[in-house]
Amino acid sequence: MTQPIREPTVIDSLPKAELHLHLEGSIRPETAVELAARHGMTLTTDEVTARYRYSDFAGFIDTFKWVTSFLRDPADYALITRKLLEELLRQNVVYAEITISTGVMLRRMQNVEANFAAIRETSQIVSFNRLRTAWIFDAARQFGADSAKEVARWACKLRTSGVIAFGMGGDELSFPAVNFLAAFDLARNDGLHIVCHAGEIGGPETVREAVEILGAERIGHGIAVMHDSALADDLTMRRIALENCPTSNLCTGALARQIGKASASLVDHPLLKFIGRGLPVVLSSDDPALFHTDLLTEYSQAASLGLSSKQLLQLAEQSFSAAFLPPLDKRQLLDDFRSATKSAGLL
Repeated sequence: MTQPIREPTVIDSLPKAELHLHLEGSIRPETAVELAARHGMTLTTDEVTARYRYSDFAGFIDTFKWVTSFLRDPADYALITRKLLEELLRQNVVYAEITISTGVMLRRMQNVEANFAAIRETSQIVSFNRLRTAWIFDAARQFGADSAKEVARWACKLRTSGVIAFGMGGDELSFPAVNFLAAFDLARNDGLHIVCHAGEIGGPETVREAVEILGAERIGHGIAVMHDSALADDLTMRRIALENCPTSNLCTGALARQIGKASASLVDHPLLKFIGRGLPVVLSSDDPALFHTDLLTEYSQAASLGLSSKQLLQLAEQSFSAAFLPPLDKRQLLDDFRSATKSAGLL
C-alpha cells in the first residue's frame, strides 16, 4: 500500500497529540538503509520499500522483526528517535506518548537502560523543546508472561525517567490475558498507567479481558468493539478510549478479518460509528513508516469518511483529554489547542 494522496484538513495547522505510536515502526526506508550501513550491510530504499508491503498481520510482524534487527545499540535508537521527533514537529504535534518495544530489546539481549537513555537524551535536545514526549514500555504478547513481567520491571525502574505506562502488543491470540496479570499488577502498583492492544485481530472478548482482567485505561485499536454494543456502551460509560489507527487496520488485514472479507476499504472502518455513538476515540498512526502514513494523513482519511470539521476538532481534542498527563498539564494543552482553534477562526 502506498501513502494515499492527502487532502488538507482544519487540523493540519493546529497543535496535536499522538498517543498510539511505535518508535520502531517509524523507521522510514531511508533510515533503514542508514541503519543497515552502520552494521556493514547494503540495502537500497527500493528493497526496504518492497519489504514494507504485506497483506496480513503475520506479514506485518515479520517485517517489524526484520527492520528492528538493524537496531543494535544506543546510537541506533538515538537516530530513529531524532528522525521521528523531526517528523512529529513538522506535523505540529506538541505531545506524544511513544511506545518502545522493550520486549524485543530484552529478547535480543540489549541494554534497555542504555538504549532508553539514548532515546531520552535525544528527546531533550533544545530543538525538540516544542514537543513534549512520554514513553510507554511494551511487552510482546507472543513472548509470554515471564518476558512481560521483565518489561514491567524495567518500566517501573525507569518510571522517574519518563516512562509513564506499561502496555502489551504483538499477537493478541497467542496467550490469554490472565497469563499476564502479574506483569500488569506490578506496573500498576508502581504507579504506571496501563494500555493494551486488543480487538485488533481478536474479537470483542479480547477488549473486555484487557479492561476487566488487566485494567487497561486505553485500548490499542479496539475495532472489534464494532461487534458488541454492550461493550461499546460500557467503554463509553468508563471513558476508556479506543486508539483507532485506520490505515494500519487496512495494511495488516485486521479490518478485513473483523468484517469477514478477503479485503476491506476505509469505508468499512468503524471510526465514524464509534464517534457517532459517543465512544471516546483517539486517532493515531501506529507504525507510520511501515504503513506509509502519518498523523496528518490519518486525519485526512477520517475527513474522507464524512467527519465534519467540528467532529475532526473534537477528535483532535480527545487525544489531549485521553493523554496520561497530570491534570494541570492536560488543562494547559487543552487550553492551548482551543486558543489555536479560535485564532484560526474555527470556533
